[in-house]
Amino acid sequence: MKVYIVSMLNAFVLILLGLWGYLGSQTPSPTALIPVFAGILLLSFVRGVKNSNRIIAHLAVTLTLILIIALIKPLTGSIGRADTGAIIRVIAMMISCTISMVYFIRSFIAVRKARTKPAGE
Repeated sequence: MKVYIVSMLNAFVLILLGLWGYLGSQTPSPTALIPVFAGILLLSFVRGVKNSNRIIAHLAVTLTLILIIALIKPLTGSIGRADTGAIIRVIAMMISCTISMVYFIRSFIAVRKARTKPAGE
């Protein structure tokens, strides 16, 4: 699967699960919308990633890494509250971001190998 498709799917997961968490809460917090805004930002990067824009791709992978790290705190909070739905949502977002991160890294490695390959090969 292409890296831009994986990134787009990750963005949709963040948007949908973030909205579900916000709208499904009895006491919604604006911070619950952070994954939604991050997902929208990742969606705006899809065209650049698809067109192999290195700066946009690096911004997308950096945002994805920040999201993986940032989701640790909501995970520990939901575990502390014993909120099974929130635990599942946060873990799903973390898994989605991790898969996206793996695809980005594999893509970067492939581009580097293609660039360093001698012209005769």
